[in-house]
This record gives sequence, C-alpha cells and structure tokens, in this order.
Amino acid sequence: MQRPSLDQQITFLYAEDPQASWGFYEEVLELPLARDQGSVRIYAVDGSGGFLGVCRASEAGRCSNPRVAGGVVFTFVTQDVEGWHAFLAGKGIALSALEYSATYRITHFFFTDPAGYTLEVQRFEDPA
Repeated sequence: MQRPSLDQQITFLYAEDPQASWGFYEEVLELPLARDQGSVRIYAVDGSGGFLGVCRASEAGRCSNPRVAGGVVFTFVTQDVEGWHAFLAGKGIALSALEYSATYRITHFFFTDPAGYTLEVQRFEDPA
C-alpha cells in the first residue's frame, strides 16, 4: 500500500490563560489568524503549510507538563533570524542571545510565550 500524502501540520499548545497567549501570537508575533474556534485559535505560519493552535487548557494537570525541560519547543524556521531577533527585542520580549550551533549548523535564539512554552527561531546553515 502506498503511503497517503499529508497536506498540512498543526501543533497545539495549551494555555491556562489563553487570552494572554492569543494576544502574544496575534500582536507580538503578528501571526495571521487562520481560524477562531472559540476556545482554540489556529495561526498560519508564513508560507509553510504549518499551523500553530493555541487552546484553552481544559484540565490543569491532565498530562505531564510539556513546558518543562525536555518538553515541547515550537521552532519557526526563517532565513532572517537576525531580523526576527531585532523585531521581538523591539517589542520588549526577553530573548536569548543569537547563537550559532556548530553541532547542529544552525543560527538561533529562544524566548517564552505567556503560557511558558519555549519558542525558537532558527536558520539552517547547512545547504543540504
């Protein structure tokens, strides 16, 4: 049997205070809102076919906390890492320093959303 195709991808994050997270993704990152489902808002990630969904957490402690070390990291890939760093710094977001990782051959930085999730912006430096 031939593998069926996949058309898009959505990563869902859960927030106890979804209004703060929705404001962050809409006003700070300026991601386009693709769909508002009431307790879930889904944002398009520019030109990738990928989406980020931010949901109202329905039950505290329902599963292990994905926001701790070793949990979820949502990564935005762009050629303009420096531009994103400057853009977010200009909005007063606490950011890690821009770094080049020789191990992974990427340039990147990290920051945190209002629900405590780690976000990363990176550029692949390996032409492959």
